[in-house]
Amino acid sequence: MSATRVFVARLAGCTVFDPAGDRLGKVRDVLVVYRKSDPPRVVGLIVEIPGRRRVFVSIGRVTSISSGQIITTGLINVRRFEQRGGEVRVIAELLGREVVFADGSGQATIEDVSIEEFGPGEWAVAQLFVRRPRTSASPFAKGATVFASWADVREKTSAGQAQSAEQLIATYSDLKPADLANTLLDLPQARMLEVAEELPDDRLADVLEEMPESEQVEILSQLDDDRAADVLDQMQPDDAADLIAQLSEERGEHLLELMQPEEADDVRMLLAYAPDTAGGLMTTEPIIVSADATVAEGLALIRRHELAPALGAAICVTLPPYEPPTGRFLGMVHFQRMLRYPPHERLGTLLDQGLEPVTADASAAEVSRILASYNLVSVPVVDDNHRLVGVVTIDDVLDYLLPDDWRSSDSDDDAPPPAPHRTPTRTPAAAARLTARGRRTIDGTH
Repeated sequence: MSATRVFVARLAGCTVFDPAGDRLGKVRDVLVVYRKSDPPRVVGLIVEIPGRRRVFVSIGRVTSISSGQIITTGLINVRRFEQRGGEVRVIAELLGREVVFADGSGQATIEDVSIEEFGPGEWAVAQLFVRRPRTSASPFAKGATVFASWADVREKTSAGQAQSAEQLIATYSDLKPADLANTLLDLPQARMLEVAEELPDDRLADVLEEMPESEQVEILSQLDDDRAADVLDQMQPDDAADLIAQLSEERGEHLLELMQPEEADDVRMLLAYAPDTAGGLMTTEPIIVSADATVAEGLALIRRHELAPALGAAICVTLPPYEPPTGRFLGMVHFQRMLRYPPHERLGTLLDQGLEPVTADASAAEVSRILASYNLVSVPVVDDNHRLVGVVTIDDVLDYLLPDDWRSSDSDDDAPPPAPHRTPTRTPAAAARLTARGRRTIDGTH
C-alpha cells in the first residue's frame, strides 16, 4: 500500500482500475466519518461506474492510491451508493466549510483535505489546506494559505449561515452538465441548494436542463425572481417552457415579464402547444439563413462551440425575416452536403427536396416516425402559413419517449422500460393565460 499523502481534490475524476488494469470507473468523492478526538477516518470512495451509477468502494478494497490512479482488488458492490448517518463527503460537504483556529488566531476556509495511510487498509485525514480571510482591500487579493492539522482547528457553526460551495464547484468544473446534475442530485438537499445558488447562471441553466422536473422546480423556487429569470434566459426555450409550465400561474407570468423580451416571446409561443406535439417538443433556435448564404457562411455558423450537435446537423433556409416565425420556409441543407461543395456555392441550390416539414400540431409519434424513417437528427416545424417556427431534434424526441424517471433509473435494470407516459402539463387554459400577453407582440412583429 502506498504511504504517500494524497489531496482529495486531486483525486476527483481519477480512474479506478482492477488488478488486471481494466478500468472500473472514476472517483467522485471520498467518504469519512468523524471521531471523538482523532481526525476523521476514511471509510471509502464514491466511484462513478459506467451508466452514471455511483457506488461505494470500501477503503479496505483499495490497494493503491496516488494522485493519478487508484488500484482496487477488483471486487466492488455495484449497488447504488446511499449515504448513511454520520458519513461526510469530503468534496461535497467538507470543502468550503469555515473553521476557527484553536489558538485564537482567527478563522479560515477549507480548500482541500489530505488523507494518509496510518496502517494496512486504514486511512485518515492528515492535514487541511485552509485559506485565511484577505487583509487587503484590493478585489484581486487573496488571503494567506496555511496547512493545519485536524487538532489545530474546530468547525465554525453559525445558525442560518450557508456553507460555501466555491471549492466544490471548482472541483467539478470539468464535468459535463448531465454528470454535474447527477452529482447535485446525490447531495443532501440543503447542500444541493447551496451549490445551485453559487453556480453561474449559464452553468445552472445547463444543469437544470438535465434534471427531473420536480428538482428543477425545487431549485428554481429557492432563487429570487430576478436570478430565476436570468437562469431561464440562459436555458433552451423548450426546456424553459417545460419548467415554467410546472410553476404556479402567478409566478410563471411574473418570471416571463422579468425575462428578456425575445426569450420570453419564444417561451410564450411554446407554451401555446401541447407537450405531445411537434410544437411542444421543438426548439425555436435553429440556424436560419437566406437562400443567398454561401457554404462557407453555413459552415462558419455550425462551428460555434455553444451549438448543440443536433442543431448543427442542418441549416434552415427561409425568406426574410429570419427569426421564428420566419418568412416562408424553403428547405434544409444538411452539413454533409455542404462539405461536398465549394465555399462559394449558394445554399439555396443545395436544399433537400425530399424532406417535408411537419406542422406544429403534428403528434410526437409522427415526428418520431419521420426521424427514424429518413435517418434524420432534426425535422423542421412550420405553421399554417408555411413559416418556420422551430425544429424538433432527436434528443427532444428521446426525452419524450423515455419514461419520466429515466435520469434516475439504474442502467442495468432487467425490467423493460415502460411505455412513454408523459403527462401534458401545458393545459389550454393556463397556456392561453400565459401566452395572451405575448401573442400580440409575436404576431405583430411578423
